Amino acid sequence: MAKLGGALVCLLVVALDVVAGILAIEAETEQNKVKHMRLWIFECRDPSHTAVKLGLGAAALLALAHVLANLLGGCNCVCSQDELARASSNRQLSFACLIFTWVILAIGLGSLVVGIMWNNKSSASCGFSNHHLLSIGGILCFVHGLFCVAYYVSANAAQTEEQGKHGGGRV
Repeated sequence: MAKLGGALVCLLVVALDVVAGILAIEAETEQNKVKHMRLWIFECRDPSHTAVKLGLGAAALLALAHVLANLLGGCNCVCSQDELARASSNRQLSFACLIFTWVILAIGLGSLVVGIMWNNKSSASCGFSNHHLLSIGGILCFVHGLFCVAYYVSANAAQTEEQGKHGGGRV
């Protein structure tokens, strides 16, 4: 039963990240449909309110997937470098995946937010070209899903390994 629950959690997290990625790429498509003029690295473009809505949905789903993966993956505390060096390979892998998920979340959510803010203006604006921020955020949503699944699986393997060392089994 625990394996079925783990598979459902992984599917849920991947589904949320995939939908977030698709929404972000659709937001980029909607952003590219509005009228714009470009001169070298400067660009004037009308805002796209549809891109804002799609981008907000993508950002919310990415954040939800991250929260679910971290809450259901369990606590993975490593207090020192010595403790990390002595930890099992599953625990080291889960810690590395945890760090990667946070880095990917920060970069992906940051690019989505900047893309949303750029489209959330009431009139046309000019400035440096902000091309592909929404699609970069969407691609990072897909990558986030992979690392979240790797984190969840390795954290649960490390937890099972720890319980096996201490004589306790999963109930």
